[in-house]
Amino acid sequence: MTDSPTILVLRALGLGDFFTGLPALQVLRQARPDGHIVLALPRSLWPLARLSGTVDSVVQGHELDPLVDPPQRPDLAIDLHGNGPESRRLLASCSPRRLVAFGDEGPAWIPDEHEVPRWCRLLSEGLPVALRRPPSVVGCLPVPDRLPVPARRTVVHCGAKAAARRWPPERFAQVARQLTAQGHDVVITGGADEARTVAAVAQDAGVEAAYRLSLLELLVLIAGARLVVSGDTGVAHVASNYATPSVVLFGPVSPAVWGPPSDARHQVLWHGSGDGDPHADRPDAALLRITVAEVMSAAERAGG
Repeated sequence: MTDSPTILVLRALGLGDFFTGLPALQVLRQARPDGHIVLALPRSLWPLARLSGTVDSVVQGHELDPLVDPPQRPDLAIDLHGNGPESRRLLASCSPRRLVAFGDEGPAWIPDEHEVPRWCRLLSEGLPVALRRPPSVVGCLPVPDRLPVPARRTVVHCGAKAAARRWPPERFAQVARQLTAQGHDVVITGGADEARTVAAVAQDAGVEAAYRLSLLELLVLIAGARLVVSGDTGVAHVASNYATPSVVLFGPVSPAVWGPPSDARHQVLWHGSGDGDPHADRPDAALLRITVAEVMSAAERAGG
């Protein structure tokens, strides 16, 4: 046990959510250097939490499922999960002495606020603490060590958690073929449950498929990549963290909320209005309006 004040933080979401929450965790560490920070997040992301250097221990959390063995009566609990009562209730069940969250008694939720400054603002107003610099995801997570860094590959990531954010596989294959013709060493990646799609895209494009990478191996690949082409998914935020040139295809969700930093090396393609359904079971109409030619032009602008 530690004599330091215990701080329980909830961020029990996916890879992109983890990366966009890292700047807030850095703010918290700077504000409470003596605190024992416990982060609740999915077990698959535990290695990244430890690599970040911003937390002291982790507990299992997945979306709004009950936390597994969280600290009881922490000195402070912080809701970096959402703005609804469900996530606040998860933390309240641990009987924290103080709870910082968006809501009636906390800072106001701004719907169209970008995900990175949103959570830093929660801490700035809720603790309160002065922000030393503008929030940015760039450089929040170091490159995992003890793993070989591949040569400058071009990563075409053809997966996404929700069907609404999945650009058609045949278009990813066309992009991969054209990039290869331009001299790129292309590799196709996807999520652990997308092996069949990854293999099909790679075969269609005549390039390598990499769907058995560990999460740390994927990070190393992206950190050293020449270019990343992906939909609005976690890999895009990994590219932002490592300042790897990227082309990100948006559909139902506005890049004003989830997009990469404003930098010419990150090219955003979007033909939407922000009112699409991110949980739909088919690709969003705005996503389908993005053409292969647009992606190729954006890749050139990104400088990959």
